[in-house]
Amino acid sequence: MENSKLSFKGGNPGAVQYGNFINYYQFHPPENRLKLLPTDLWPNNKPFHVLDLGCNAGDLTIELYNFLKGKVQNCEILGVDIDPTLVERANEKNQNKENIQFRCLDFMSDKSLIKDYLKKRKLAKFDAVFCFSITMWIHLNYGDDGLIRFLNEICDLGDFVIIEPQPWKCYRSAVKRLKLSDATFPLFKELQITHDVENKIEQHILTSCKAVKLYESERSEWGRKLQIFKCPPVN
Repeated sequence: MENSKLSFKGGNPGAVQYGNFINYYQFHPPENRLKLLPTDLWPNNKPFHVLDLGCNAGDLTIELYNFLKGKVQNCEILGVDIDPTLVERANEKNQNKENIQFRCLDFMSDKSLIKDYLKKRKLAKFDAVFCFSITMWIHLNYGDDGLIRFLNEICDLGDFVIIEPQPWKCYRSAVKRLKLSDATFPLFKELQITHDVENKIEQHILTSCKAVKLYESERSEWGRKLQIFKCPPVN
């Protein structure tokens, strides 16, 4: 990914194309997400391997490990993000490199790092894949087909999928911020999945991916909800 595509636009740190905000956790502290997660859902009969997609600067990933470590056996987390600067910051603050890794990865174009991670541990898939507020960025940059492909792939990668889809109003805000900085999401006007995007995401995971919904949180103060799905085993 070219650095020019990852930098914020027009001097506005809020005008980003891939959700790679440089000061994200100043506005969304990790504890606000963690308090929405159930405490009694996580299997503790074997080592628990987690993929955190779109980990930003790692604050939430690290706190997610602290949340899970008392509930599962030997938790390990791989956090990945498209932005190398954010991944560098995550690695700088990571005090637990034995259990938490941060790597730079464009998930939509290259999954070799993830495949190698699983192969090294002789795993078919992760125990859990966390996707905190990244579906909109996939959708805006890769279109309807890209969103559907993303949902299929995360359900193939995890026994549990934890997802926090952004509602349509967030799309409008992201487009407006970029437009004010003289930039655009080229595929935005072509999207057919629009105002009911949260429901369409859920229905695709339930019907096409054949997952089962185990949990749904109340909406957070910024209007988003966490959903947890149990995905079918790898064939």
